[in-house]
Amino acid sequence: MSTSTIKLYHFSVSSPSRGALLAARVIGVPVEIVIIDLMKKEQLNESFIKINPQHCIPTLDDNGFVIWESRAIACYLADKYGKDAIYPKDLQRRAVVNQRLYFDSSFLYPRIRAICYPIIFEGVTEIKDKLKDELNNSLDFLNQFLDGNKWVAGDHVTVADTAIIASLTSILEVGWDISNFSNIQRWLKDCASLPGYEENLEGAKSFGSIVKKNLKQ
Repeated sequence: MSTSTIKLYHFSVSSPSRGALLAARVIGVPVEIVIIDLMKKEQLNESFIKINPQHCIPTLDDNGFVIWESRAIACYLADKYGKDAIYPKDLQRRAVVNQRLYFDSSFLYPRIRAICYPIIFEGVTEIKDKLKDELNNSLDFLNQFLDGNKWVAGDHVTVADTAIIASLTSILEVGWDISNFSNIQRWLKDCASLPGYEENLEGAKSFGSIVKKNLKQ
């Protein structure tokens, strides 16, 4: 099946956008990357709003089928182009993957965002203890998910891993301490061998540098 016209509207500083691209890399589906620079507000260009009226990144255009939201993109690509293990057809195994995806979208990523976005956009220079505790609480849950599991949803890498990798590497590049989470440390070492991991890391470093330059030293 031809995949030559799959476009991913992408900005590497955005961890959700990197999550979608990392999923595509792990699945092995080629995508044409179209950069939408959020810092320059290119997402508000009329041409992009015609494609996605919600004007958010990432956005996927697969031969005229347009979908946005990074985890929805990852699941779509996995269902259409991936092998079964990346997004299992078995309902119970898939339910675990979905739970981990919703954990990322409802807990992990929002808590990272709550820390970083006020620093980037609102002049905040310090991280409140409450926000630190909330994120570490989510990391404790992630550490528990990995207890006895090679990957976050079991024995095989899935789209849950690609989403969480993108979120987690962003805050790690800000300098977050995960020394108390041994399972996460082990998992990250395994993640380093995945296709697209270094590409994701480059974007995470760019994100981290933006946050760190605004933090009080």
